Amino acid sequence: MTACAIEPAAEHEDGDAPRAGCAITADGSYAARLAPAGDCWFPERWTLDGPEPYAVPLPSHQPEEPGTEVQPMGDGRVLIRRPTDGRHVFSLLYPTGPGTGELPLGSVQCPEEGTRLRMLPPAPGGDHAFALAVGRRSSAVWLVAGGAFGPEHVAQIPGRCSGGVWLDREGRMLALDRESAGRTKAVVVDLGRGGEVSPLLQIADGSDDRVLLADPDSGLLLIRSDAPSPGRERLGWGVLGSTLPVRFPECLRMPECVVTPFAIQPGQVLTPESCGVALRVDGPVGSWVGVWRPAERQVRHLPAPEGWLAGAGWWTRDGVLQLPYATAEVRCGVAQVEVPEEPGAAVREAESARAKPSETEPPDPVAPRPVPLQQAPLGGLVTK
Repeated sequence: MTACAIEPAAEHEDGDAPRAGCAITADGSYAARLAPAGDCWFPERWTLDGPEPYAVPLPSHQPEEPGTEVQPMGDGRVLIRRPTDGRHVFSLLYPTGPGTGELPLGSVQCPEEGTRLRMLPPAPGGDHAFALAVGRRSSAVWLVAGGAFGPEHVAQIPGRCSGGVWLDREGRMLALDRESAGRTKAVVVDLGRGGEVSPLLQIADGSDDRVLLADPDSGLLLIRSDAPSPGRERLGWGVLGSTLPVRFPECLRMPECVVTPFAIQPGQVLTPESCGVALRVDGPVGSWVGVWRPAERQVRHLPAPEGWLAGAGWWTRDGVLQLPYATAEVRCGVAQVEVPEEPGAAVREAESARAKPSETEPPDPVAPRPVPLQQAPLGGLVTK
């Protein structure tokens, strides 16, 4: 079991260096990052929902140590996690005139050697935040902000878990990738039912199946699996509750590059095939942005803006991709990329799905699909 105990507020440790990326609220209103200042790092909040984005520095009395994480909340405050001596101390930061206010929330202690704790992606709604503690044999989900009395243990999952994707807009259904018996399968943790666990992806008995992204509106899932080519992971897509198989488009296969989806266009309730998907592409000559829709048979490759906080971004409902960046001249910038949908692509994809596998799929036989939600029981998420 992953043993973690609540403690009153208190402070650092962990070998992880601060990260230059940023976390963004589910609605795209705020972002938070650890900003560099010479050899030091300090928290910074970005306000993104106004006419112009702007940054507010939130420095503490001393630079942040390695292993620190920050996450924006829906009310504009910034949650910070500071590891110290086996404990993880949580506080909310907010601007107070010329200084930084800090509200201690308490800490989570993980006495079991080797247990790692990290923040889960920002939850929908922005009023709660969660962390995942991974031990040798089990994993625990903690509510670390938004609870009544400091951090609360909300779920215990057998097996080592990774990932973390929200499947609904209530912040109740959490997809995790669970390693068990030598295989990794995506499961769903129902935080509203005491952490009840049910299967989500079962593509093949011997495959490793992970969920990378999900859109609650359309049910579109982006997955990574070695089911089509054992020993080689491929990017694929499916729809929650659909009876159609998971598909592994050939255009997402880039042998010389690492391709990571980081944002899905929301609001496409009945047409998951038309959702824009933003990809971070890391290749021999650097990193750039890819844009793809399941209905299209190609990836559009775009240069990343200078200073892009690589792997960060969000879509508007009308299909504009927003990419945050910071340079010496522009401390807080957002580049906007408008990507129109290929005419008739969604119709062609729907017809192809009903007929036979399209040319974008590999010739290898690919079984199955995401487990339909009737079998997984995740009522209320069936979208197609």
